[in-house]
Amino acid sequence: MDIAYIPSPSRGVLHLGPIPLRAYAFCIILGVVAAVWLGSKRWVARGGAKHTVGDIAVWAVPFGLVGGRLYHVITDHQLYFGEGKNPWNAFKIWEGGLGIWGAVALGAVGAWIGCRRRGVPLPAYADAIAPGIVLAQAMGRWGNYFNQELYGRATTLPWGLEIHKTLPDGEVVNGVFHPTFLYESIWDVAVALLVIWADRRWKLGHGRAFALYVAAYTVGRFWTEWLRIDEAHVYFGLRLNDWTSIVVFIGAVAYLVIVGKKRPGREDPASIDPAAHAEAEAAGEKAAGEKAAGDRAADEKAVAGKALAGKAAAAKAKGEGPSETVAGDKPSRIVDGDGRAEADPQPAAAASAAAEKTGKDAEYPI
Repeated sequence: MDIAYIPSPSRGVLHLGPIPLRAYAFCIILGVVAAVWLGSKRWVARGGAKHTVGDIAVWAVPFGLVGGRLYHVITDHQLYFGEGKNPWNAFKIWEGGLGIWGAVALGAVGAWIGCRRRGVPLPAYADAIAPGIVLAQAMGRWGNYFNQELYGRATTLPWGLEIHKTLPDGEVVNGVFHPTFLYESIWDVAVALLVIWADRRWKLGHGRAFALYVAAYTVGRFWTEWLRIDEAHVYFGLRLNDWTSIVVFIGAVAYLVIVGKKRPGREDPASIDPAAHAEAEAAGEKAAGEKAAGDRAADEKAVAGKALAGKAAAAKAKGEGPSETVAGDKPSRIVDGDGRAEADPQPAAAASAAAEKTGKDAEYPI
């Protein structure tokens, strides 16, 4: 009976016309985006400006990529230098080969440069970005899956990874192995959640959240590194990366303890990012301008209302200006140029006719 193992991808490159889209690079890019997004949310929650993390990442990411590749090439130099090897392959980063230790170390140098330019303390920035970094590592490990690399020992477990590939030296690999990429990816997600939880619980600051990430990551890395069977330097029965994990773990724990005693709590939110003050002032000026504009509009509306009321009152007063007349009488007519009233000729004519009629009636009585 066949067991349904995890299948390997048929290919790790998708060609869009002449442009190759490599899954390994795509996973790294997704990880960088996730790290910047999560880091920005955490940085703003700590009192920083929303664009600071992205601006510093412009420095940190390139440095990190170079550092990761340098660490890999230095520690696995036998893959690129020596008889029958092509040194130019050391530049083919898309084929895999990024050492997280070098990426974090040189990436920290780039972050330090960016922080200096922005006036931001590096430990505070590191605390904000720590869960994002390990989340990026979780996504980047899937690039190893598409490249069919860094798998572990042979296994019959149902979640074993099927590998069908030809190595550079011509050796063909077919079998089922521990999916160490998956183990480490799951562990990295757990570390990200742990750092977020601990940071909320104990208000970690001054680089302690970053130290917790480093310490927790090295524990999982030690275990997955012990399972791997790819070529590596071995010292006293342990692979080089296992020794690196041990040393880095001790340093991270020591930092947590020492800094926790000397500088407990977090940094003052008002002191971590000058750009946040500029954004707050700009927002305040905008709000004040909008309020002033609203007040001016209200004042103009009130003035217009008063003007309309005055015109209405004047019109009303003008309509009541002529002298009141007795019912049945007609008002006098105003002569242009002066205010004197001119007698209406119709009443005089009527009176004359009445007088004439009266005389005739007297002469010819009915």
